[in-house]
Amino acid sequence: MAASRLDKSPVATWWWTVDRWFLAAFLLLMGLGIVLSFAASPAVAQRIGLGPFYFATRQIIFTVPALCVMLGVSFLEPRQIRRMSIVMLCIMLVLMVAVLYVGVEVKGARRWLSLAGVSIQPSEFLKPAFVILCAWLFSEHKRHPDIPGNVLAMILLGLVVALLLAQPDFGQTMLVTGTWGIMFFMAGLSWLWIVVLGALGATGVFAAYTLLPHVAGRIDRFITGEGDTYQVDMGKEALLNGGWFGVGPGEGVAKRAIPDSHADFVFSVAGEEYGLIMCFFIMTIFAFVVLRGLNTALKEHDDFTRYAIGGLVTIFGLQSTINMAVNLQLMPAKGMTLPFISYGGSSQIAIAISMGMVLALTRKKPEKRKTIGGLQGYQRFLPAE
Repeated sequence: MAASRLDKSPVATWWWTVDRWFLAAFLLLMGLGIVLSFAASPAVAQRIGLGPFYFATRQIIFTVPALCVMLGVSFLEPRQIRRMSIVMLCIMLVLMVAVLYVGVEVKGARRWLSLAGVSIQPSEFLKPAFVILCAWLFSEHKRHPDIPGNVLAMILLGLVVALLLAQPDFGQTMLVTGTWGIMFFMAGLSWLWIVVLGALGATGVFAAYTLLPHVAGRIDRFITGEGDTYQVDMGKEALLNGGWFGVGPGEGVAKRAIPDSHADFVFSVAGEEYGLIMCFFIMTIFAFVVLRGLNTALKEHDDFTRYAIGGLVTIFGLQSTINMAVNLQLMPAKGMTLPFISYGGSSQIAIAISMGMVLALTRKKPEKRKTIGGLQGYQRFLPAE
């Protein structure tokens, strides 16, 4: 039974102020993640000697706390989100330093920490906190030009990029840097800054290609098609096998040969079993979230809220775009999950925090009752400041 508008309890107030279109989109993506995990993960699990539904079961287990976290964060006020982000950023910076010394090494990279038997990736949790703190710094500089908010945001970006490159994680570095640049653009950077930052970005890509062999290898394989391209080739074959309407649930063949079909290449599995129609549907949901988020941000009067919403949906959209582009062989292979759909505990919880922040920041704020001419005005719901 729906809550009455006269009900002033926190849950009822939340229900009438939350953006239900965003909420529906996030719940739909979570549901698709569970459905596709049953399609993509059995072959991977059996290949490494586990039960056929090991990863699918864990996907459900991860989704439950992710949903709770997302809903819990959506109840917060903007000031509480800023405070939470400061604490989270400090903790994750410490953990990212610890990763370099005691982290679990996988394929030559140290990105994970094993704590009490649970593997976490600190960089995933760092991203939403980084976006919120940069939004706050940009907004403070705009409100009070004597506060060096833009300079502090640059220093913070440099620190985060240095820790990511030390792991090394070039993909996350590009994701964070790109999001920061878009937020800086929203904050009104001059054309001089655009040229300078663009030149620095191009220099960084060239340096990575020159100095990091694994980056150079991926770019060379993408350009020439030579070398170990097995996984991306099988992902492409899965998409081609599916055609427009797919081969049917559980009937995929190419998916069984993809090593990371449950994680980085779940989009290809969706294409093989449910067809390109499903792929377009998934892309539409992500596009809807990004466009609705940016449209909402443009209507905001509060600078912090505008930059924060814009940054959060941008990093969400860029991550999903990179994942789908790799599956479609439109860019070099990069281990980047598809938000809410790919398997991964750290990714699920971190994205849930990010989208919980979006739900919180886009909630409408009740306007206080005012007495005008002896008459009491009606209560209206306005965007949160």
